Amino acid sequence: MKKIKDHYFHKAKRDGYVARSAYKLEEIDKKNRLLRKGNLVLDLGCSPGSWLQYAAGKVGEKGQVLGVDLQAVKLSLPKNVKVLQADIFEMTVKDLEINGGMVDVILSDMAPKTTGIRDTDAQRSFALNQQVLVLSGDLLRPHGTLLVKAFQGSPLEELRREFSNSFAQVKLCKPKSSRSESVEIFLLGLSKK
Repeated sequence: MKKIKDHYFHKAKRDGYVARSAYKLEEIDKKNRLLRKGNLVLDLGCSPGSWLQYAAGKVGEKGQVLGVDLQAVKLSLPKNVKVLQADIFEMTVKDLEINGGMVDVILSDMAPKTTGIRDTDAQRSFALNQQVLVLSGDLLRPHGTLLVKAFQGSPLEELRREFSNSFAQVKLCKPKSSRSESVEIFLLGLSKK
């Protein structure tokens, strides 16, 4: 993967974030008020950890963040953050509960291993996001929030329709810190039905 040392790369280094992706979450959060003090947050695809860092700061000491990723997170994290190295396709709702209960916010910055074939990559991203949507049905509190990274392509409209069945409001978000050439877009479900 090529590393582009742009404005956000340098800003992340200065601000103590492990990756520039923190600013994607920050921008979406500032516009839509996803994260609040005391929230219980599930962060799927959390490695290398910049979303964990951002979310932990926003929810404060009374909140908790559980991160899950196939890759290890090599960061020292605050006490209100726990990380599991696991595959979400092999996890149950019980594995992902925080304090034995439902969560307020689910974040997913997961992306499939890409092939470079746009339609294939979009399908793989769609499969990941469908799994997250299924988990959110049992894990996310009523009126909870779900944010997923999706790839632009034919499955995006289908995913958007599925989100509309579960959430009162659905938005597409393309943060400024997301590179313009990137096919990533974020799908936000607000106020779970």
